[in-house]
Amino acid sequence: MTMPPSILRLLLAIGLGFFLGLAFEDFYARANQKRPGGIRTFPLLALIGALLYLLDPARCVPLSVGLLALTALLACYYWRHIGETDVEGFPNVGLIVPICNILAYVLGPVALAEPAWVAVGATVVTVMLLTARDVLHGFARRIELGEIVNAGRFLLVTGFVLPLLPDTPVTSLTSITPHQVWLAVVAVCTVSYVSYLLRRYVAPSSAGLVTAVLGGLYSSTATTVVLARRARIEQVTSRQTQTGIILATTVMYLRLLIVIAIFNRGLAFAIAPALLGLSVTGLLMAAGWYWLAGSRQHAAAEATAPANPLELSAAITFAALFIATSVASSWAVQQFGTAGIYALAVIVGVSDIDPFVLSLAQHGAGEVSSHADVIAILLATSSNNVLKAVYAAAYSGGRRLAGPVAALTVLAAGGIAVAVALG
Repeated sequence: MTMPPSILRLLLAIGLGFFLGLAFEDFYARANQKRPGGIRTFPLLALIGALLYLLDPARCVPLSVGLLALTALLACYYWRHIGETDVEGFPNVGLIVPICNILAYVLGPVALAEPAWVAVGATVVTVMLLTARDVLHGFARRIELGEIVNAGRFLLVTGFVLPLLPDTPVTSLTSITPHQVWLAVVAVCTVSYVSYLLRRYVAPSSAGLVTAVLGGLYSSTATTVVLARRARIEQVTSRQTQTGIILATTVMYLRLLIVIAIFNRGLAFAIAPALLGLSVTGLLMAAGWYWLAGSRQHAAAEATAPANPLELSAAITFAALFIATSVASSWAVQQFGTAGIYALAVIVGVSDIDPFVLSLAQHGAGEVSSHADVIAILLATSSNNVLKAVYAAAYSGGRRLAGPVAALTVLAAGGIAVAVALG
């Protein structure tokens, strides 16, 4: 004989109240403080809330009256203790206590009226936030004001601007829409911002290889320049610096594949074997060079803090480049056919290839086959690898990065070879 669903939901509410009360009481016991609520109070509050909800589930009048009574009791408690301070001079009461009491009260109605995961999820999140107070406060003290501004910029770019843009073409010069343009900006900014946060707050400053991998998610060209400059100032170039340059480009292939897959799965499947093959080749060369250069390992220079990738001017510049490359691609196809796209791919490779790749992924080049898109992207990445090899040689001051320069050249030649074979 099985229990009715309503009884199971009542037991769920009581159990969640007990779990919340256990965490609440343990937290304030560690702080040697006594607060209203706990391992007995919260299950009872959850039970009372559930029973009052069952009395009038349509209008919830008894439930609302009970909530007002609980609020009044908590207000009396605050009125009594509002002037107290702790040993450090801070107020001795906060909003956590009433929030937890009210949450325990509404757990009953939520467990009865909503799917079980809603009540369970709310309870678990509350317990995690309650018990992680010291960690969260420590994190808040480490965050600079500029990082909060960065997060605001990210939300502005992703959640405010994007929904406002129309998803219809506004000019006959290209088929892309303002929504698609900004969606490309959002995709690149998201990858860059996540990489930036990982590099700044997660990856240790001494983990050169981790920094190189995360830098490749952001910009393999910028990472190559930074590591090449580091090689110039190192007395003996460390193997982390040398291997990092190869790894940054290795990750670039994966980044491009992910971004392409977001906008054009067909093109992603078509180009995946080539990009994954080049990425594996780069990974093998990086591993080989790391092993060969082991005898020359020295401590790497301390990594500098990564630059903020969410400057609005940079986003606007990227959008302008995206539109320009899309228009140029359409014009090149109309005037010179597929050969025009290939020539344009080689040219844009000496700058930022992301706008060009994204314009192809969103069919910004006009009537071009997926096969031609694959060849154009491979040519663009190869051209960009040649540029990074030149940067590595120039900024390092000579033969310090002969191995990574050779590896970048091999990757460039490999991309061209695959493009020629496909052509």
